[in-house]
Amino acid sequence: MAASAHVSRVRSMYKRILVLHRFLPIDLKALGDQYVKDEFRRHKTASPEVVKSFMAEWENYKDTLQAQVLESAGERLGTIKFGTDLAEGKLNDFQGDQIGQLYELMLESTKPNRQFNIQEDIK
Repeated sequence: MAASAHVSRVRSMYKRILVLHRFLPIDLKALGDQYVKDEFRRHKTASPEVVKSFMAEWENYKDTLQAQVLESAGERLGTIKFGTDLAEGKLNDFQGDQIGQLYELMLESTKPNRQFNIQEDIK
């Protein structure tokens, strides 16, 4: 029973994050969606200790993004800053490959000409 409750909680958070990404600029949405999908897939078989930390961090991300989306309602998309600064102390908790992944994500998200050339459908 506990396993099914955990799976339900993970799926619910995963879906909520993807819904919140709909409010991001289209290039950040594409980057964020891919990152979330990769991370959740990568942690499917993680140990309980890793899963606990993983879920806590994604819960914080979801809460932060939700607050920023609500705060930005009615503002022009170009003036909104999504995300937060990463506390320097948090880097001590990262493994080497995670720091590399974070660096790559930072480079991709701050490129003036992002790799995604996505156009929204105008109906």
